[in-house]
Amino acid sequence: MLAQITELAASHNLAIFGGFHVMPDDPLPKGTQTLLLIGPAEPGFWLHLAAQPEWDGAPDPLDRWSRRVIGRMACDLGAKALFPFGGPPWHPFYTWALRSGRAWASPVQLLVHSEAGLFASYRGALALKQHISLPAPETRPCDSCADQPCLTACPARAITPAGYDLPTCHTYLDTPDGQGCMSKGCAVRRACPLSHAYARMDLQSAYHMGQFHR
Repeated sequence: MLAQITELAASHNLAIFGGFHVMPDDPLPKGTQTLLLIGPAEPGFWLHLAAQPEWDGAPDPLDRWSRRVIGRMACDLGAKALFPFGGPPWHPFYTWALRSGRAWASPVQLLVHSEAGLFASYRGALALKQHISLPAPETRPCDSCADQPCLTACPARAITPAGYDLPTCHTYLDTPDGQGCMSKGCAVRRACPLSHAYARMDLQSAYHMGQFHR
């Protein structure tokens, strides 16, 4: 069944970003046995999205597209679609990611994904009533990353192992020097070697930075 869902996701430039088998006390819809996390498949995700009817100039095109597409996938599979937006209730995607076998806390605490690197993002999740076989957990890539460039990549020193200084980040983004992060994405996220291979377009990073730094 996982192969079927992977193929269905790929038809929308989406990918399975990991999953886990549900415990009795997990706050998930009744009857859920497996949770699959869904993220953008690169290259090509942003160009695909820009050609969709939700890209119409109205607010929140990415969220509206995610609701339609992942909601339709859930209906086709007899599952429930869950999203990291639109709460409350807010679903714990960070915690779910850590249980997925494919994402970990990086040295700067941002999520790092085995494929997307520090560009890890989740468009939704599928709560399945079936207990399906999942791949074995992968190994945290940071443990074999000799240079760990994320530790020193932030030009404002706003993201460090000590935590995230949000006011300092926003202040820096208002300066001329901060325009590189605004147009290409967070320097820390870009520094990750896995992020390089993920091939996320600068246009997508600029969109997310614009949403973040309104």
